[in-house]
Amino acid sequence: MDRIDTTILKLLAADARAPVSQVATQVGLSQSACTRRIQALESSGHITGYGARLGHRRLGFRITALVDITLGTQVEEDLARFERAVAEIHGVVECALVSGGQDYRLKILAQDLDDYERLHREHLGRLPGVVTINSSFVLRAVPTRSEADALFAGT
Repeated sequence: MDRIDTTILKLLAADARAPVSQVATQVGLSQSACTRRIQALESSGHITGYGARLGHRRLGFRITALVDITLGTQVEEDLARFERAVAEIHGVVECALVSGGQDYRLKILAQDLDDYERLHREHLGRLPGVVTINSSFVLRAVPTRSEADALFAGT
């Protein structure tokens, strides 16, 4: 990866809908050369997908919960069974195996506290191998830098 690839990544991270012609102009390439660069970044796994950032509050999801879960064991089969079960729960938008006092941290979007309580009762409490569940609710999301800005700070 060179400076041009890095700039392409920054531009697409800021606006994935930017036309290739616009990206090409900004990095000083022809449209076809820019297209080849973007395709190479996709093929190499530097770009893994494109998407929209959704206004979840506008869509009726007013609760963001960060849920720490501890399992009874860390045997690979138990971790895999837990991860498969979590993948089936609507509302879970992130699941990370983490270090520290807990095993997993989930990020869950819910419409309101009643909806979260339902998710907890019907799904979280029934996950395989769970010993403890600790939920925290986001009061305010503090704006931070974009993923691209964090990855390419100083470039």
